[in-house]
Amino acid sequence: MKKTGICPKCQGRDILCVEGSSGAYGSGNNIPLGLSIFSNAKVARYICRRCGFVEEWLKDPDLAKVNRRR
Repeated sequence: MKKTGICPKCQGRDILCVEGSSGAYGSGNNIPLGLSIFSNAKVARYICRRCGFVEEWLKDPDLAKVNRRR
């Protein structure tokens, strides 16, 4: 859905992107990688408004954070 704009489940084209965020006490769309919210990897969610199918993706800078963590 991220690249094509088409839902793989129902072929719908009405896709909503909810950008990742980090908030207090671990709130938001993120993957905690350290002790502060600045170390979180933000997860963007792509939602098909027709059937509700959801995909989650990391943006490039956040993917690099995950790859550095071992």
